Amino acid sequence: MMGREHMRNIALVDGAELVAIADPHEASRKSALELAGALNQSVTCYSEAEEMMTVHKPDAVIISAPNHTHYEISQQVMAHDVAILLEKPMCTTVSDAQKLHALQMDYEPLFWVGLEYRYMPPVTRFVERVHNGETGPVKMLSIREHRFPFLTKVGDWNRFSQNTGGTLVEKCCHFFDLMCHILQDEPVQIFASGGQDVNHLDETYNGKNSDILDNAFVIVDFLSGTRAILDLCMFAEGSEQQEEIYALGGTGKLEVKIPAAEITWSPRDKSGVLMEYVDTPEAAMEAGDHHGASYYQISHFHRALLDGSGPKVTSFDGLRSVQMGAAAHQSIETGQPVRLNIKINS
Repeated sequence: MMGREHMRNIALVDGAELVAIADPHEASRKSALELAGALNQSVTCYSEAEEMMTVHKPDAVIISAPNHTHYEISQQVMAHDVAILLEKPMCTTVSDAQKLHALQMDYEPLFWVGLEYRYMPPVTRFVERVHNGETGPVKMLSIREHRFPFLTKVGDWNRFSQNTGGTLVEKCCHFFDLMCHILQDEPVQIFASGGQDVNHLDETYNGKNSDILDNAFVIVDFLSGTRAILDLCMFAEGSEQQEEIYALGGTGKLEVKIPAAEITWSPRDKSGVLMEYVDTPEAAMEAGDHHGASYYQISHFHRALLDGSGPKVTSFDGLRSVQMGAAAHQSIETGQPVRLNIKINS
């Protein structure tokens, strides 16, 4: 699914050319070839990444394989010294994420982690306004995602925490990254409560039951004293808004809603609520399911590849988001808050 989304967005970027695809799943290769034809992309398909890398020697590779394959595939691709856009989550375990981050520290080509929620145009504008000091120093940050259940994937690999890292890594790494990005701060403690209460309860695969959480509250304390909360529900497909983010400071409250694409400013002095609508080009919206974010991420990645600038979303960002998700799962399992000691060495 994400591979096809990247294909559609590459087609929108001037100067970017898709040349090859590697996928061990025959039906996925067939689907990719059909889409490539519709997009006028001339591609060759391979069943193995190593063969693709050897034959084509591309300038850049997008890794959008199942989560539990990220660590192995990244190492294979890094051996060819090419730019990499690695889909979220960076890895499914903190240990693998730490090892991959350490490898990246000595890796010269561009290495970018696909935490694309930063690039939803309404969210980008919201963050810009927070960083411009509109609310004053943020004291409380709230992120709510009320959405549909996990989608069907090849082999239903995403029904098991072992393959995904768990819901709070797989899905919520986006939101933990957003918390740090918005606040420009580091997390020091996480306390969470969650469960699998509605979705996939009767699903069994090779004798194993699905173990994916479908709802959670996660409270994050930051070094500055700011508090953030994530409110996740994956049996709320009837919601009008899928994502809502609130930043509250001494001056007032900013909020953004997706898909409404509305930013609302509510000052404490009651001088009047102001609303801003942030438009996203129709082509970018149609190319993916992330409110245009994938297009802007690919565009920035391509620009960095051309001008030699560094990644906007680093392996440290990827590592930290995995650490936060894993800590939230640990808190749920133990019923206790988890202290974090994330070193900034990006």
